[in-house]
Amino acid sequence: MSLLEALALVAIGGVAGFINVLSAGGSMLTLPLLMFLGLPPQTANGTNRVSIVLQSVTAVGGFFRAGARDIGISLRLAIPAVFGSLLGAWLALQVPDALFEAVLVAAMVIASVMMLLPQPRLDTRTLTPERLTPVVYLAMFVIGLYGGFIQVGVGVLFIAVLYRLLRIDLAQVNVFKVFIILLYTLPALAMFVLSDQVRWSYGLLLALGSMSGAWLAVRVNLGPRGAVWVKWLTIAVIVAIVVRLLLF
Repeated sequence: MSLLEALALVAIGGVAGFINVLSAGGSMLTLPLLMFLGLPPQTANGTNRVSIVLQSVTAVGGFFRAGARDIGISLRLAIPAVFGSLLGAWLALQVPDALFEAVLVAAMVIASVMMLLPQPRLDTRTLTPERLTPVVYLAMFVIGLYGGFIQVGVGVLFIAVLYRLLRIDLAQVNVFKVFIILLYTLPALAMFVLSDQVRWSYGLLLALGSMSGAWLAVRVNLGPRGAVWVKWLTIAVIVAIVVRLLLF
């Protein structure tokens, strides 16, 4: 690994960690970057989880210190996601590289389109245990399955379920999101480690940046104009990555 590659991992990791905590789409930057640096798709998929875990630890710790401590409900939401993640990670380890790359391109395109859709203004309310229906648990299982398989754009799914379906305030969605992602990524990462599909030097450098980005995101109160700027910047980078994956 060259010095320039190491710096790219830290820099892109920082952007991805910031984006992941405040919205979605960070893995659409980091996973292709790892592949561009020469890691096989499966190894890139596993290595990316190191960054996801450590940035989630940073974000959860920051939210906890800020008083966001809905641990009971977060655990209820996370349990089906963990089971889904185990299945998703197992499936990811079975598919050939060519199929994984095709799924990656499709996931990036679909997630990008979903990110561009305007968020409706909804009357939000606090999430209580009695609102956790079987449909919600099934949705969490599906999100965990998808996250265990590829992780790309998983934040978009959390917004769809927690904000649009359950009508939780978007700031609170972020709190639940990072906690659930932390819990379901740990067993998925373990499966990739046991399959020797993690390159720790790459993952830890990426995590160094993503932890910094996550730390900053917890402390930043992003206004509407700033949120739009971040979204369009992310989309522009994703379009460039998709073109690169398709043409080269």
